[in-house]
Amino acid sequence: MTTIIILCVFGGIALIFFFFMIGIYNRLVTLKNRFQNAFSQIEVQLQRRYDLIPNLIETVKGYMKHEKETLDAVIQARNSAMGSLQSCSANPGDAGAIAGLASAEGMLGGALGRLFALSEAYPDLKANENMSNLQEELSSTENKVSFSRQAFNDAVTAYNTYKQTFPPVFFAGMFGHGQDATLLEFESQKIKEAPKVQF
Repeated sequence: MTTIIILCVFGGIALIFFFFMIGIYNRLVTLKNRFQNAFSQIEVQLQRRYDLIPNLIETVKGYMKHEKETLDAVIQARNSAMGSLQSCSANPGDAGAIAGLASAEGMLGGALGRLFALSEAYPDLKANENMSNLQEELSSTENKVSFSRQAFNDAVTAYNTYKQTFPPVFFAGMFGHGQDATLLEFESQKIKEAPKVQF
């Protein structure tokens, strides 16, 4: 009789432990899915931004015929950033991919900043309605990127914090959640703040 009671007690403890482990696993998966979804929102906004850049280049090309080097730098930076975004989309928790995206976005922000600074020397370009509309759309997109990046970083922080707390810290690696996710911090102020260009 006491053997049955002892077995029932151990069985009950094992069952409680089993459900406790399920709870930890489910919470880790939920938090990981949240930060991956948050990254997909960044991806949408960055892709929109990349799609606007060729229109911007076409608009300024006629006015800035002597600035081919600057236009080429913007195109090259855009293509590099698009490649980094694709790498990062495959695994938004990968620190190397996040760092590559941040670096590529910094270069693109710098190239766009130089383009906008040069455009100040072309009064006809400043008065162009297409240029004005594109600048407004890029500005709006920059704000959306900033908002999406903050949501992603909040989701990454929640995931990392939960993984590092007691008792999940003991089980996270066992469930395939050993690596911390990386925050997305852009190096250049050009992307942290929308370009302040007056036309």
